[in-house]
Amino acid sequence: MFVLQKMATSPSSLCSFSLFLSKPSSFPLLKPPLLSLHFPLKRFIISTASELQHDTQARRRTLLGSPYTKTSPQISLSTAVVATESATVPHNDTVENEETEKLVLPTNDSSEKLLRIRHTCAHVMAMAVQKLYPEAKVTIGPWIENGFYYDFDMDPLTDKDLKRIKKEMDRIIGRNLPLVREDVSRDEAQRRIMAVNEPYKMEILESIKEDPITIYHIGDEWWDLCAGPHVESTGNINRKAVELESVAGAYWRGDEKKPMLQRIYGTAWENEDQLKAYVHFKEEAKRRDHRRLGQDLDLFSIQDEAGGGLVFWHPKGAIIRHIIEDSWKKTHIEHGYDLLYTPHVAKADLWKISGHLDFYRENMFDQMKIEDEQYQLRPMNCPYHILLYKRKLNSYRDFPIRVAELGTVYRYELSGSLHGLFRVRGFTQDDAHIFCLEDQIKDEIRGVLDLTEEILLQFGFSRYEVNLSTRPEKSVGDDDIWEKATSALRNALDDKGWSFQIDEGGGAFYGPKIDLKIEDALGRKWQCSTIQVDFNLPQRFDVTYVDSNTEKKRPIMIHRAVLGSLERFFGVLIEHYAGDFPLWLSPVQVRILPVTDTQLEYCKEVIRKLKGSGIRAEVCQGERLPKLIRNAEKQKIPLMAVVGPKEAETQTVTIRSRFSGEIGTIEIDDFISRIKSAIERRTSL
Repeated sequence: MFVLQKMATSPSSLCSFSLFLSKPSSFPLLKPPLLSLHFPLKRFIISTASELQHDTQARRRTLLGSPYTKTSPQISLSTAVVATESATVPHNDTVENEETEKLVLPTNDSSEKLLRIRHTCAHVMAMAVQKLYPEAKVTIGPWIENGFYYDFDMDPLTDKDLKRIKKEMDRIIGRNLPLVREDVSRDEAQRRIMAVNEPYKMEILESIKEDPITIYHIGDEWWDLCAGPHVESTGNINRKAVELESVAGAYWRGDEKKPMLQRIYGTAWENEDQLKAYVHFKEEAKRRDHRRLGQDLDLFSIQDEAGGGLVFWHPKGAIIRHIIEDSWKKTHIEHGYDLLYTPHVAKADLWKISGHLDFYRENMFDQMKIEDEQYQLRPMNCPYHILLYKRKLNSYRDFPIRVAELGTVYRYELSGSLHGLFRVRGFTQDDAHIFCLEDQIKDEIRGVLDLTEEILLQFGFSRYEVNLSTRPEKSVGDDDIWEKATSALRNALDDKGWSFQIDEGGGAFYGPKIDLKIEDALGRKWQCSTIQVDFNLPQRFDVTYVDSNTEKKRPIMIHRAVLGSLERFFGVLIEHYAGDFPLWLSPVQVRILPVTDTQLEYCKEVIRKLKGSGIRAEVCQGERLPKLIRNAEKQKIPLMAVVGPKEAETQTVTIRSRFSGEIGTIEIDDFISRIKSAIERRTSL
């Protein structure tokens, strides 16, 4: 459920692929979750235990086990108390010793009433649209986690049109029209659809296998094919708890070769207070939007001249990436991994062996011809790691073999589905593969869990949701190995002491997996880490080793990622900290502010000492001091060192911390020592 707290004041297959992929049903499924609410005099924090869901086709399109999913960020929220007290909350968001009130916002899972309201609102909206625009053709209109949507074949809509539609919805709601269910024969349903000339309804009818056909009427004025459920009458909806949010394009059946439809998104709640909370929840997410902050803080960009979905890391963003990569590499080496670098392209035949050309081609860029041979940009790293494994004959004594790479991959995405750092066409996976024996699976999985926890804790993520996905109906590998692998994953989680949920049948076709969602400062949960056992690629590439009897056997292959992709993880970091990075991670840790230009030489001397000690610092000049301070605040610089005549004379600096306020005037060496100590302890100054 959602939990709202009001406080008085004083934010992947790694390499294998699914045989059962389907296209996304639309473009605009990528709005980030919206969780925390800020009022002028009150603060609201909202959280839930359920995931944001979209339409079924888009969910099915998620790459099995991929750290870089095809859906929008998956979210679920813990209680606001946990989110507020957690060490992951940025300092400027922490509120201590405050009286709290709780307002529970229901979800579709927790409240059938809410689900019925949202489903009925979708029908009421469709009825309103067809009253105002008689030529509009309806398609489908399900409820979703935050509300509902409906797709229409009609001319493009504007925000002004949405206001007209909402007014018409209010009139329909006010008339208290009954929702009436009717069961009809298939022939009768066809006759009625032809009578109203609704071609999409006819196609939907053909996809319905059960008889009789269920129709829901709103009064005697409008109807649609529907299985329900609905409220008894439109008067059961609180019109002040309903809002139309946006309109976007969506291809029919998710196929870009089919008509582009107009999708209207709406939200609906049981009462006005819940809607008010949700609206503020959206505003906080907007404040933390990594795309806006990325531009405001000069961290990254997507350059139109280069193409959509290709990320340019600016100097400040690149510094943070450098810190992430260095920490990642150091930790992996300490955990017994060998680091790799592999090419960005390979002969197309490699992707034929792996199966990607047969089952994943729609997600791959077109091939390029080089000297009469076809080459392919890599969509995955694992075939490369397998080739390196096969460069020599391995013995059972060599296991486990652990290799890791920050490998950039390229996947084709429709332009309309691109979304900041969360869905791009080129991204760098923190990819690793473990080759081991059957009796080593448990220990290796436990090692991955330990490594995952260590890395995520470094970046402030200490709360997770863990899912263990078991064998689906269609799979490769015999029963015995599936049972051993699944038991090993379960036992490793038990040893770790992590609670987890079982997703029966939710594993990849090539093996069971563990998925881990990290909880950010607002309580949102993001799919990042994944651990997958693979019985498919070792067979396709004939991966073997020599056992103690000099017989060739097939090793177990484990795919795993901790961060998922550097781009997506960076986006999560930006939203988690609202761009207000902690001192150790901030791209600029200290900004020197001279009161007048006469202190510039001394400022340069201070900068040299700071940089010589490994501290990221810069001088900013040319404005009056109050504006220099405001600019530093806007750029979220952790430490400002003001230098005036007195500081220059006494070889000191006057320090102001974003997190602690005025610190006072201190000597340079003491300043450097305190910064280095804070960085080492991952604290503020």
